[in-house]
Amino acid sequence: MNTVQSKALQLHWIKSSYSGGSGGDCIETAPTPSAIHVRDSKDTGQGTFAVTPAAWTAFLGLARQG
Repeated sequence: MNTVQSKALQLHWIKSSYSGGSGGDCIETAPTPSAIHVRDSKDTGQGTFAVTPAAWTAFLGLARQG
């Protein structure tokens, strides 16, 4: 019998530069080559989601437009 041991992905979380010190609405991202992981910076234990780098780039482009 072969067993496969999965290794937990070690992510380096980066808080948004728009995050204020007063605890406002903010996210953290952890980029990897195949996905951008996103979580709430105020409650990091609530879970994450991931999108492709292309989807993240498109989202940022739309966000910059207002």
